[in-house]
Amino acid sequence: MRLLVKTACAGKVEGVMTKKITVVGAGNVGATLAQRLAEKDLGDVVLVDVPQTEGMPAGKALDIRQAGPLCGCGGRVTGAAEYGPTAGSDVVVITAGVPRKPGMSRDDLLNINAGIVKSVSERIAETSPQAIVVVVSNPLDAMAHVALKTTGFPKNRVVGMAGALDSARMAVFLAEALDVSVQDIRPMVLGGHGDTMVPLIRYTTCAGVPVSDLLSKELLEAVVQRTRDGGAEIVKLLKTGSAYYAPSAAAAAMVEAILRDQKRIFPCSAYLEGEYGVRGLFLGVPVKLGARGIEQVIELRLTEEEKAALRKSAAAVEELVAILRKSAVVAA
Repeated sequence: MRLLVKTACAGKVEGVMTKKITVVGAGNVGATLAQRLAEKDLGDVVLVDVPQTEGMPAGKALDIRQAGPLCGCGGRVTGAAEYGPTAGSDVVVITAGVPRKPGMSRDDLLNINAGIVKSVSERIAETSPQAIVVVVSNPLDAMAHVALKTTGFPKNRVVGMAGALDSARMAVFLAEALDVSVQDIRPMVLGGHGDTMVPLIRYTTCAGVPVSDLLSKELLEAVVQRTRDGGAEIVKLLKTGSAYYAPSAAAAAMVEAILRDQKRIFPCSAYLEGEYGVRGLFLGVPVKLGARGIEQVIELRLTEEEKAALRKSAAAVEELVAILRKSAVVAA
């Protein structure tokens, strides 16, 4: 961290320590996230990518900086092809990995991205041993597991971006079905970030009213299925890539909650040790995010049907982790 002496941005105060945020991966998600973080004035941002990309991270960082005067922000954004400039980061967001392509499930990404996330996590542990790590790379829950086991960080300092994105997608679909503002929807999605996620209709409201009182069972089931297919729907439409605007917005909101100690409640992928009957796995659950990372796992009362759906989701994550253990990517 560096001492802030002068700033061109409103809202920053002389003499306070500026936070440092590293975004690993300068692709669509990473670069868009770096832009969002810069515009939120959360601190200095370092956008890092592999040496083979040559000047790409630096070029994107320069482009983001030049947008600053037009956006009313002046945070320092730098690009790098090695981890030296990231040293001492307060938060590190891992977006690096191969994006999903049409016809490819998140599970197909497992072995390739596990190797990438493991390598990144080793460098994070070396250069930023006190950082809080936010994992965005897919398959999300398994990659968070790799990051935790590789860094050796406490479980509260490794969190996966999953339910925040899935809940946002659910909110959009419900707002469309109800013809209301998306700001009035309060959704809740648990479970793994994939086909077995568990959108909780009972805990989802519109202006405080349960959505089950406002929509038919058939419409709600359609919304639930579209939420589960939310990422795949975008992949199918784009044909040559995957979502990045919404994932970057979800990650930015989580980083903001951590650095500003907002104590916000997000559904995130957290390492569970008995909560919800799950042990030794990352799974999407409601958590309180603040300066210490995951400050609390909030346990909701679930019906037997919801518990069964969550167990099924946990089993799908366990299958991926078992593959990683077998291939020695993570310790058994």
